[in-house]
Amino acid sequence: MPIFREFAWRRVRGYLKVAGHLGLASCLLLVSTDSSPAATTGQVWVTTQDMTRRLAPAEKIEFLAARDDGQTTAANVTIRIDPQRIYQKMLGLGSSLEHTTCFNLMQLSDADRIEAVTKLVDRKHGIGMNLMRICIGTPDFTGAPWYSYDDLPAGEKDPSLSQFSIEKDRQYVLPVLKLARETNPALLLFASPWSPPGWMKSSGSMIGGHLLPESYPAYADYFVKFVLAYEREGIPIHAITVQNEPGVDRQRDTPKWHYPSCRWTGEQERDFIRDHLGPAFRIAGIKTQIWSYDHNFNVEPTADGDDPGISYPRTVLADPHAAQYVSGVAFHGYAGNPEGMSRFLSEFPDRPAHFTEGSVFGVLGARRLIDLLSHGASSYNAWVTMIDTRGKPNNGPFRASRTCIMLDAETKTVDYRVDYYLYGQFMKFIEREAVRIRTEITGADLRAVAFRNPSGTHTLVVANSSGVGHEASIAVGQDSARLRLAPYSVATVVW
Repeated sequence: MPIFREFAWRRVRGYLKVAGHLGLASCLLLVSTDSSPAATTGQVWVTTQDMTRRLAPAEKIEFLAARDDGQTTAANVTIRIDPQRIYQKMLGLGSSLEHTTCFNLMQLSDADRIEAVTKLVDRKHGIGMNLMRICIGTPDFTGAPWYSYDDLPAGEKDPSLSQFSIEKDRQYVLPVLKLARETNPALLLFASPWSPPGWMKSSGSMIGGHLLPESYPAYADYFVKFVLAYEREGIPIHAITVQNEPGVDRQRDTPKWHYPSCRWTGEQERDFIRDHLGPAFRIAGIKTQIWSYDHNFNVEPTADGDDPGISYPRTVLADPHAAQYVSGVAFHGYAGNPEGMSRFLSEFPDRPAHFTEGSVFGVLGARRLIDLLSHGASSYNAWVTMIDTRGKPNNGPFRASRTCIMLDAETKTVDYRVDYYLYGQFMKFIEREAVRIRTEITGADLRAVAFRNPSGTHTLVVANSSGVGHEASIAVGQDSARLRLAPYSVATVVW
């Protein structure tokens, strides 16, 4: 008899002997084991619009087999999750470290600045922003005069870029970027220009106009020099876009609307990437990605032409010679609906969609963010992270009445607003390279999105923008759990 069978038989004989003294029923209790798996526990965090709860841990929930969950039928909402149905992979979530934000962070004491940056980009001690947008030269939001990296007196040109310099970024942009990268080494940065140097353009300035065809080679070299200059500062650039909002030419408008801008067509960007920028990166050995477009996701162009819509990146990617250099497509949300991204992805499923500009506010904003993710966005970035209580600094025409964190202009202290905590409900718990999984809601007008994280956990974010609380049943396969949703709240479950 094999050894393990002999051992097993001896144990059975021992149990039978015990049965003679304790009785058969007691013996059966002694040798039986519970074969049902342990319940999966979900940790819950909640933020409410009134800030009575701010990324606050809530009571844990347990996923039980449906037949054992006697309370499931009492739920008025069902959230069904299918982990086998997967969609886009996430690159990251964050905001921007544009000139206004960097300037305001530098107004803080060293200790307060470190704390603020930590609360923004550190996942353990903050909300874990891991993708930030930065600017190539100045955007509209800045307190200093607008500049590029090769500005010249009127009438002069520098096709060899002998005057190229990032020196002006050293005042407050580079110090903040270095601190952010030191705080979170996994932080990725992508960069966008608001305008090429004025001497490259039809307008002769950073305000409006278009890039002259004879400037294409120099402008491609301009991007190369920027990426290499930042790398020498210890700041790698993950991706660039060719132009922020290429449909806009602010020279055409009244002076009060003037700010750095440059108008492009899809055909012009296609030719620039195909014949100049892509080859220049390849020759220089630059691995920085190129994202096309960087404008609104409207399906049809607007009548004024300012919002060309998804036909613009379609033109770029329809050319295989240009498309070989394009790693993704960037979208804003000021015209059209998130469905525009879904429409585009149905045509070009191998090019990730990145939502690169558009802040959301309050629980309604959380619904909006869920919609963006549900329609295929592989990343999300708000615009302007820190304005002060006077709305400064800002040389541009667009007002920012609030941001997720704000600088008190008098006391130089930081106010962490509800949007900071609402962002945390997503950014702290959705890991890089998480994949979105199928999520459906019945029973109430809520929004929900779920992900499977590379660590093996799952994250569900639910937004309730109504004044009514709900009892929700979260169904995952044959298991379900109960979740209480407070009025005007966002809940995150990780299991």
